[in-house]
Amino acid sequence: MSRFWNKRVHALRPYVPGEQPSRPMVKLNTNESPYPPSPRALAAIRDAADENLRLYPDPEATALRQAIAARHGLGAENVFVGNGSDEVLAHAFRALLQDREPALFADVTYGFYPVYCALYDQPYQVIPLRPDFTLNVEDYVRPSGGIVIANPNAHTGLALPASALETLLEAQRECTVIIDEAYVDFGAQSAVGLIKRFDNLLVVRTLSKSSGLAGLRVGYALGAPGLIEGLNRVKDSFNSYPLSRTSQAGAIAAIEDVPWLQETVRRIAGTRDALAETLARSGFEVLPSRANFLLMRHPGQPAEKLAGDLRARGILVRHLSDTPRLQDWLRVTIGTEEECQVLVEALHEILRDAPEPEDETARDPEPAPDPAHGTASEPPAARTPAP
Repeated sequence: MSRFWNKRVHALRPYVPGEQPSRPMVKLNTNESPYPPSPRALAAIRDAADENLRLYPDPEATALRQAIAARHGLGAENVFVGNGSDEVLAHAFRALLQDREPALFADVTYGFYPVYCALYDQPYQVIPLRPDFTLNVEDYVRPSGGIVIANPNAHTGLALPASALETLLEAQRECTVIIDEAYVDFGAQSAVGLIKRFDNLLVVRTLSKSSGLAGLRVGYALGAPGLIEGLNRVKDSFNSYPLSRTSQAGAIAAIEDVPWLQETVRRIAGTRDALAETLARSGFEVLPSRANFLLMRHPGQPAEKLAGDLRARGILVRHLSDTPRLQDWLRVTIGTEEECQVLVEALHEILRDAPEPEDETARDPEPAPDPAHGTASEPPAARTPAP
């Protein structure tokens, strides 16, 4: 703390990212891809690291925006790119939320949303998810300075069908609706197809998850030209060159390598569903995820202790202790089949050695989610890792 801080800095509670360990561990805590990026993307990054790095990159990322537009059946005027989806969201909060009314988002969702609001003095209201962690869009039909929904939802992995988002957009045409689709490729329905009908819809995506490019820092937004123009005004008032030459080159190659993406997503989703089944057989309660992670808890073991026991065995998972409703839950990133096997074996060892709880009726857990409420579909059958 310094006496030279702006008064607003004293009140900020910054977002706390997941741990990046300094020693080798089975890293299942930050929802990164377990597989390398597209070989085409890696080759493009290497080729772009040439003498032209002495020159500034294209500030409008024209070629990248054209590639993204072609991928989604839109025009380049519908695309905004930034330094990861975090930066894109930050610009969207500044440019497109109105402070005459509170912004609305869930009580259990991506932790950066309230941080942006505090930074920008944007009033906000958290809308509780149902007891089963599903989101009711009717709760968002009220006066609002803007609505932000992660779909699939960060932390829970639950997803809304596009029809539910369409209902919300029909009811809230006078405010911006931001749909954060960081995890959509892993099995949820996208809202991109609604953009041409709703000029208040902004869909935000990232190459950090399904494309395996978290280290490249590329995110983008899709929406009506008026929304994109607002984002560009904020961006150019902050940093006109957010994406390097290497980032733009690698992102273009990744966007265009659709077969690689489809195969990688298929592998991760299959491992996810198999792991969920194995954990359920081992006594864990597991939410039906459409993301590249699972949210789970065990009725007889505190989440904090489980996380510590796993860490002692060289396995990192995420205990979201700063989210009150998730005190009893662990979020586990889907790793390779081998990494998930290591996790399962460690959990079996921990549970085998754990003392029996004194009173199993003392806990009053929230009910497990009903997939009929808000999830896109039942998970497909998948091969189960050996216990």
